[in-house]
Amino acid sequence: MIDLYYAPTPNTWKASIMLEECGLPYKAVPLDIMSGEQKQPEFLAINPNGRIPALVDHDTPDGPQPVFESGAILVYLAEKTGKFLAPSGRARTEAFSWLMWQMGGLGPMAGQAHHFRRYAPEGNEYSAERFTAEAARLYSVMDSHLADREWLAGGAYSIADIASWGWVWFHPMHGQNLDDFPAVKRWFYEISDRPAVQRARLVGMEDQSEETRARFTGPYYNMNP
Repeated sequence: MIDLYYAPTPNTWKASIMLEECGLPYKAVPLDIMSGEQKQPEFLAINPNGRIPALVDHDTPDGPQPVFESGAILVYLAEKTGKFLAPSGRARTEAFSWLMWQMGGLGPMAGQAHHFRRYAPEGNEYSAERFTAEAARLYSVMDSHLADREWLAGGAYSIADIASWGWVWFHPMHGQNLDDFPAVKRWFYEISDRPAVQRARLVGMEDQSEETRARFTGPYYNMNP
């Protein structure tokens, strides 16, 4: 059994999607990140960085194995199951390249756009414009890449696609319209229709507030930017 420490975010969706896609048994352990549960000693023993997601795999020869950082979780589960990551060669290298692109680019820049567009006090217009423009650039990079291929890496659905999908789900928060990125839009809807992805997005939702459930269970395209 795997324990997944969880709250609904694009990064935790990576883990829940991968678990659902691989058919691994797991238990979602909700954390109230707004009250700081992720900073408590019990969780810091699993993830010293005090962030979600993190998991503990109890089904290993050496005893419980904690894994933190969403990209590391994807790689760990891929290697555990032999799924969604090529064992060698060009496809594996491409998957790692796009995984790192998401972790070093799309995630941080889109997250900053979200923050400055929604939460920053007045006087931060420059920052909002800068990160919105950078998010648009990154969406454009992905759109150009997907224009002549179905998936991000190696010709098959992989951890690279799983890593980026949850961030694109929040595209209105980043000031982006998927009509401007037709290849990304096609890719996004194709992944959205996967049953495992639909299940994964709702994991742990019963433990969330009514406001959070309304925000995360409704159609992504109706989200208020």
